[in-house]
Amino acid sequence: MPHKANILLVDDRDENLTALEAILTSLDQNLVRANSGEAALKALLEGDFAVILLDVMMPGMDGFETAAHIKQREKTKDIPIIFLTGAGIDRHQVFRGYASRAIDYLTKPFDPWVLRSKVEVFVDLHHTKQRLRDQSRMLQRDLNPESGATAGSVAGQLSRRTAEINANLGLLRDRIVTEERESDQKTIEAVRDLDRSVARLTTLVEAIHGPE
Repeated sequence: MPHKANILLVDDRDENLTALEAILTSLDQNLVRANSGEAALKALLEGDFAVILLDVMMPGMDGFETAAHIKQREKTKDIPIIFLTGAGIDRHQVFRGYASRAIDYLTKPFDPWVLRSKVEVFVDLHHTKQRLRDQSRMLQRDLNPESGATAGSVAGQLSRRTAEINANLGLLRDRIVTEERESDQKTIEAVRDLDRSVARLTTLVEAIHGPE
């Protein structure tokens, strides 16, 4: 069973953070609070996060500036960001958001079901990436000449695990379509990237295992 993912909630108002926690608690993941951009950057140094929910309007360092810092760091640049913004966002703000490479926007007051569903997709992507990293580490370890493992036994384990990941990716693709996320292009691209990673892993496994 995968480890719980960390989800970073960033808002300068405690009542907003409490509301986000109430919406997302059913996902059974680790919800981490930050009440400023500075606090968010500090939290990101201390852990690995699946997704960031980031309020746009905050005193001091606002959401866009915080996102820019996040995307400049090698460790955090690929973490998806969902901006939470008030009604009446103007074109300049939209441009700043895309310049910060945010994944998505939600305008307050937002639909709790929509927010929870979007976050759940990114949590699932995060868990899938974790499994791929685990497969890579296992392959490197078991192919070490000192491990004593045979190529056939390693390939057999990897084949089963790769099949599990492919099945999970299939379910994730189905959810993106059935829950009407066709317009969420960056999410679709992230799934395609994972597809390519799994395909490379599958090819490597087949090369190790050899013809039947």
